[in-house]
Amino acid sequence: MNQGKGIAKEINLKHLFNVIFKRIWIVFIITFLTTIAGWYYSSLHKTDPLYEASTNIIIEADSEYRKTLQVIIKDTIVLESVIKELGLEKSPAALAGQINVYNIDESQVVRISVTDTDSKKAVEIANTTAKVFSEKIPRILNFKEDKEDIRILSEAKENPTPVNGSNPNKLILAAMVFGVVLGIGLLFLIDSLDDTIKSESDIEMILGIQVLGSVASMNKKNIQNRKNKNTSGSRGGSIGF
Repeated sequence: MNQGKGIAKEINLKHLFNVIFKRIWIVFIITFLTTIAGWYYSSLHKTDPLYEASTNIIIEADSEYRKTLQVIIKDTIVLESVIKELGLEKSPAALAGQINVYNIDESQVVRISVTDTDSKKAVEIANTTAKVFSEKIPRILNFKEDKEDIRILSEAKENPTPVNGSNPNKLILAAMVFGVVLGIGLLFLIDSLDDTIKSESDIEMILGIQVLGSVASMNKKNIQNRKNKNTSGSRGGSIGF
């Protein structure tokens, strides 16, 4: 019983291999097309890398007052000074779009995060914004500087890894794998739709009778090989006699 299962499994694997090998060119063509499509899509949707830098400041105030101070960080009065100090060619509104300010875990630590296409510029904007804010707020709101209500906890450091980094090679590889899977799937679909008789087992399955023998197809090559065998056999018999 186990031997029969083993033979059936061997026949099935051989059939699967034959299905793939017979029309392997279809897999190559589909894989080539999907790979080209993946490369074209990645080139078409290529975006400039964005780098992020963050600095942390401490604001010793209650939560409501701290929220007000966080809003001031992105206000024109602060950002105009940052633009002037760094010599940036952009408006305060455009700079504000690059800055994200948020509180860390409901603590007194506030993070100023900046994104820019230049990693070094992102660091400069983050650190300068924190510095300008800590210098202006005491004068704007009559803070006493000796109480250190606002101070810088940690300066921003350069991060060379883009935050929006998408590896185009991964997309191309995924398109290639998709092409291989699609091509092989198409081969099996074509094979399943092909109702021609391919083997003795197909005859037995369709007619429900056992095949006792088969006649090999004859072509010039087979005929020539048979003639060569007969000639060799005749010569061997003459020598033996």
